[in-house]
Amino acid sequence: WRVFPLEGVLKIGYHDVAGNPSRRWVIARELKVGPGKTLLGGIDLADDGYRGFRADRIDWIVDAETGQVIDRNIIDWLIRRAQTQDKERRRAARVNAA
Repeated sequence: WRVFPLEGVLKIGYHDVAGNPSRRWVIARELKVGPGKTLLGGIDLADDGYRGFRADRIDWIVDAETGQVIDRNIIDWLIRRAQTQDKERRRAARVNAA
């Protein structure tokens, strides 16, 4: 598994293993990419508990900061966002270290 820190508040449309849909507000904390699975980990605001959401069961995402709606290529979008945030953190760390 490869774990990327991930930040942001996301509203997600999610369906469980039985196909039951739900809408969730999640404070994203990490993205875990492994063999055959990608998991979005974060605080589920419905119960203030940490949860993992299988990315292949996410139907759509709304980024609370930008209002952007993602309803296609969700796994790709999550991975790109995590990688972009990682690059920004590394760049900020270099600037602060100088």
